[in-house]
Amino acid sequence: MSALQLPLNRPNPLALAPLYQVLRRETPVVPVITPAGDPAWLVLGYEEVKQVFADPRFGRSHPEPERAGRLAESAMGGGAAGDHETEQAEHARMRRALGPAFSVPRMRRLTDRIQELTDRCLDDLAAADQPADLHRLVSFPLPALAISELLGVPEADSAHFSRLSRDLGLFDDPAASQAALAEFAAYTLGLAAAKRAQPGPDVLSDLVADPTITDEVVAQLAIALLFAGHETTATRIDFGVLWLLSDPARRAAFTADPDGQVQSTVEEVLRLSAPHGLGLLRYAHEDVAIGGVTIGRGDMVLVSNDAANRDTAVFPDAEEFQPGRKPNPHLAFGHGRHVCIGANLARAQLRILFPALFRRFPNLSLVAGVEDLPLVTNDLTGGVAEVLVRW
Repeated sequence: MSALQLPLNRPNPLALAPLYQVLRRETPVVPVITPAGDPAWLVLGYEEVKQVFADPRFGRSHPEPERAGRLAESAMGGGAAGDHETEQAEHARMRRALGPAFSVPRMRRLTDRIQELTDRCLDDLAAADQPADLHRLVSFPLPALAISELLGVPEADSAHFSRLSRDLGLFDDPAASQAALAEFAAYTLGLAAAKRAQPGPDVLSDLVADPTITDEVVAQLAIALLFAGHETTATRIDFGVLWLLSDPARRAAFTADPDGQVQSTVEEVLRLSAPHGLGLLRYAHEDVAIGGVTIGRGDMVLVSNDAANRDTAVFPDAEEFQPGRKPNPHLAFGHGRHVCIGANLARAQLRILFPALFRRFPNLSLVAGVEDLPLVTNDLTGGVAEVLVRW
């Protein structure tokens, strides 16, 4: 099979790219060419995606960094990261350091604050002229405020880092992406120093208190957490609203009992709303057989949890939104040792927002059809550029 050029056409933000569906039926691993022009393997099958996530022979570092292929010409997530010799040990060390901050108990303590932030965003929506952009007023700012609260970023700075995190993933403007990274690094280094001088009850203060973690590492972690905790959750809020509003029966069923349905609805939103349009980047650290092909040492691998979460071998009627789906073993947050550390925070925001949104705006509706929404096609997280609503 000849390599396909990414990104593949996805005219409807709620649907898997049609070619992905065809390819997955033929083979779970296919050769592609990335937007940066480099060869890669695109992993589409559920079991194969789980294998890559769990297998220590795949990582974000490259055994020969100078020869590493690139996904895109963006400063964040576009190429290799970390040291090949120490990646696994360093990853385990950082997980241990961050684990208590993202634990279920800490998320429970943060719940009241997320509710306050949600109400404030909904107030902004209510005060806006109709039609209003829910993406700009709710989906985009809420995750920024929530991750700022957890990490200890001053609330006044949330709009600043939101702009930086958006620019970090741009792959059609490498200069803007690199400039955002430099500005972000300077900002987070300053924040780490401020926390060292005046700590608070937040994640960054916990990290700078660890004498084995330098301010430079704290700054790098802060950038990664702010970027991942903001962009992906914003996209999932958008997609969740689109799923609930795009079908009258689905919307009616949720609004009839939002508190009773929210947990299962959120899990289905997560299954069908993977924001990584191009796939998650990994490199093979040695030759690995997977899905009927041998991925060579140093090869780039793109892991499509979007495609895996629609694998009909695991999810009957996989393209249908079914909030009562059981079991629902989706891979929205990865699998195994690399499961997303911010999963509890993302779930907390979605579980609070969706019932609050529909209680506050019982007549909420979309202005345009889903297929007419403007797609984001120039950054790594994808999604939609706006969600115009009226109520």
